[in-house]
Amino acid sequence: MAYPESLDHMLAAWNESDPSVLRNHLKRALTPEIAFIDPSVETHGIDEFEENVRKVQAAIPGAVYSRTSGVDSHHGFHRYSWQISRDGEVILPGFDVTEVDDGGMVNRVLGFFGPLPDNN
Repeated sequence: MAYPESLDHMLAAWNESDPSVLRNHLKRALTPEIAFIDPSVETHGIDEFEENVRKVQAAIPGAVYSRTSGVDSHHGFHRYSWQISRDGEVILPGFDVTEVDDGGMVNRVLGFFGPLPDNN
């Protein structure tokens, strides 16, 4: 099953340093009411999302953000693994569960850091 192009634009934004290109990716990816929630932050709206992207980029200069799995999709939900790396070294792996609206625009991202815990 194909996943929406908005997921590629959202990922591209994390790798973009030009402010106008970054914003264009976000406009092509996110609904105005986007909620982004991970262990380190909760943002609401495109402006807060963009601010978080810039903050993380500044904290990890030279990092590359990539999807490390295929995208598993059903009923408007999409899950995939990702990683942040720099100079070939993985800094942070994780996975997201992303919800899109009927038009395929991202309206919620639930992010998790690291691998799933063992079943103990």
